[in-house]
Amino acid sequence: MTQIRQIIGTGVTVIGNDIDTDRIIPARFLRCVTFDGLGKQAFADDRTQAQGKHPFDLPQYQNANILVVNNNFGCGSSREHAPQALARWGIKAIIGESFAEIFFGNCVAIGLPCVTCDRQTIEQLQEILVTNPQTTITFDLEALQVSLADSLTISVMMDEGSRQRLLTGTWDNCSQLTSSLDQIKATTTKLPYLQWQTS
Repeated sequence: MTQIRQIIGTGVTVIGNDIDTDRIIPARFLRCVTFDGLGKQAFADDRTQAQGKHPFDLPQYQNANILVVNNNFGCGSSREHAPQALARWGIKAIIGESFAEIFFGNCVAIGLPCVTCDRQTIEQLQEILVTNPQTTITFDLEALQVSLADSLTISVMMDEGSRQRLLTGTWDNCSQLTSSLDQIKATTTKLPYLQWQTS
């Protein structure tokens, strides 16, 4: 199981309150059979409208893996494609003022931690990333701290249940299932309507 404790990298910011899931991944991309390729379509309409000036298109942010956002990020429809698109673009953690509840849950379900802090701190982080995109960020889920190039350390928040799922790796339901294969086989031998077969 994948334990998520610390992420080190650089950041990208998308500024604005109430950025909904339709802006994160427009509805026309939901027809995909798998999530492959969704990363290229993250913020597709916003990026088209910005004509190459959207943060997800700017060259200085192309290797960023920590997203900084504002209030009520991920509101709107409950599409799980939204966190999938962000993760497949390269985002490994999100820092924001607040998150829509279903979006937050969908993020935890794929191992994408979302932490919160106050508006003033978010705006300070965003300003730093706009003026110095290559600032190194250390996202420490264990300590609930975010540090920027050893010059600024801030405290962040996350509900303890979700945090523990990420720290222990129990967010990963598929890994939990496959790691219990022997127990699954043993249970099937006790069920009169099942026969375990291996290929």
